[in-house]
Amino acid sequence: MATAMVFFTLIFCLPLAGVPVAKIAVEPAQLQANQSDSRKAAPPAEDISGTYSFLKEGELVQINLDKDGVTGYVSRMGELESDRGSVLDHVFTTAAVEGHAVRFVTRQVHGVWFEFNGKFDHGPGKTKNQDGYYVLRGTLKEYMVAADKKVTSRSRDVEFKFMAEPDDDEPPAKPKK
Repeated sequence: MATAMVFFTLIFCLPLAGVPVAKIAVEPAQLQANQSDSRKAAPPAEDISGTYSFLKEGELVQINLDKDGVTGYVSRMGELESDRGSVLDHVFTTAAVEGHAVRFVTRQVHGVWFEFNGKFDHGPGKTKNQDGYYVLRGTLKEYMVAADKKVTSRSRDVEFKFMAEPDDDEPPAKPKK
């Protein structure tokens, strides 16, 4: 709508000011290109690919950044009577890392799915070889579908810590005898 208004103004008002119309005809396309460029997502501030803690011990969030975008999943333990003790993987259906902002929504597994909206920062770790090098902080919304098909949700502030990656240059630790 704004582009159409600018085009209208340029075509009908500027000739009165002595500006040639032929020159103006290019402007709406340039304006539209500039607007779409400004709406493009900011690239990630850093490559935060890796494994992060989740809600409980043994649960995790995996985030993978590549040239095609963001992929990943949440791996958690089932809590329902039917899946208690089973590992459930919730693959991201949508995900984005723009600047420091991190968002993802998972697919539904056994009536549960997650939505995270937050940002990443550096934590206490000095390198990716140390736990907590990155920390994801934000709001996690957990959705649940009850037997009567009613959807409920609960939100909570969370902090997920990067889990250290082994150093490729270091030889594996020898087992103690």
